[in-house]
Amino acid sequence: MRIIPAIDLIGGKCVRLTQGDYQRKKVYNENPLEVARQFEDAGISFLHLVDLDGARCGKIVNAEVLEKIATHTKLKIDFGGGVKSDEDLRIAFEAGAQQVTAGSVAVDNPELVMEWIRKYGGERIMLGADVIGNRIATHAWQKASEWKLFDFLEAYLDKGVRYTICTDVSKDGMLAGPAIELYSEILSCLSVHLIASGGVSSIEEVKQLRRIGCEGVIIGKAIYENKITLKELADLC
Repeated sequence: MRIIPAIDLIGGKCVRLTQGDYQRKKVYNENPLEVARQFEDAGISFLHLVDLDGARCGKIVNAEVLEKIATHTKLKIDFGGGVKSDEDLRIAFEAGAQQVTAGSVAVDNPELVMEWIRKYGGERIMLGADVIGNRIATHAWQKASEWKLFDFLEAYLDKGVRYTICTDVSKDGMLAGPAIELYSEILSCLSVHLIASGGVSSIEEVKQLRRIGCEGVIIGKAIYENKITLKELADLC
């Protein structure tokens, strides 16, 4: 299973939000490269990098941070936030992202995302399925779309998407446990490489996600709040 620490960016700094609320922001480090190097030094290979500024304003803002981390570490970076156009996608890949997550754009402009999948393949274009209730959330989690989760997943799996990051927004940043039942239901119904995100608070929960068949798990606040150590995570890599 992929162990994927998260770095969320606002103003070039490493932050965490609670339930996607920009008013509930905590800055953990002003140097994201320093944080990324700590992950790499611990023996971790993957990084989930989110441009929260970009997600809110609709275009990539923190490309320089992406490029700096990609240049100065060997981490395999999946990048999301503000990728809305061919130009945004080009910027992300040229800055060093190995995978890019299509979230809001997959709701607002499915034809464009389908073209990206045809051009770059389902390995490099990941689907971001952020859930509020049973609906897909968009625009930095500020809106709930008309898409129901399973309909959304099925539509893109049929078009060649292989990897999906699924976040239960209600759990994100709460350190109250991930949406195990939801992920189990998805994995029992659909053939997808599912990456769990949101709510992870202990190493036992990481192991539980591995047992049910998740391809990976994204961990943010639990690392920064010292609920899970990097050594514990590296031992599972």
